[in-house]
Amino acid sequence: MTIVLLFDLDGTLAETRSDIAAAANHALRAVGLKTLPEETISTYVGEGASKLIERCVAARQDLHGAALAAWTAYYGEHLLDTTRLYEGVAATLARLPGPLAVLSNKPEGMSRRILEGLGIAGRFAGVVGGDSLPVKKPDPAGVRLLCGRVGADRAVLVGDSLVDLATARAAGVPFWGATYGFLGRAALAEAGAEVLFERFDEVERLRAGVR
Repeated sequence: MTIVLLFDLDGTLAETRSDIAAAANHALRAVGLKTLPEETISTYVGEGASKLIERCVAARQDLHGAALAAWTAYYGEHLLDTTRLYEGVAATLARLPGPLAVLSNKPEGMSRRILEGLGIAGRFAGVVGGDSLPVKKPDPAGVRLLCGRVGADRAVLVGDSLVDLATARAAGVPFWGATYGFLGRAALAEAGAEVLFERFDEVERLRAGVR
């Protein structure tokens, strides 16, 4: 029986909020709109770049295309300015049995660059981003693709958002929720997430319990 752990990226493996928010505010300035607090922009993350910018421009959807282009160009140059791994990620990934993979709604190329820049790309047998398929999370297609790609019979989705939880439910796989991420314990628990962890190194204990 081969079990693959599928990891979300933003808010699960890496703290990416500041770089995402800086790019979003650059995009807002580029189209003549007011900037937003980082805390606000962080609540818009999780469903891909297009949805992020849709929420940022709000009523000015006529500016969506230009703002998305500005965000993409800027973020592509600044995606590792302040982004860092959460405590324990590198060491825990090194100890976890494979296969491991990443399932993110961030564009695949950007996801791979972040994983490489943070020194953990080699631990993952597969990466699926928000533009890898015609659909993205919470559609379960990415889960199925990665399972097939790495030859896994079963999967567990490790994430920090309601989108990740919904993806796991749609795919019929267990969900382990990172309470240190963008959403927090209360919202995950309220949504019915049963397995929650406060430190990334707890994933090793959870994985040891899967047979």
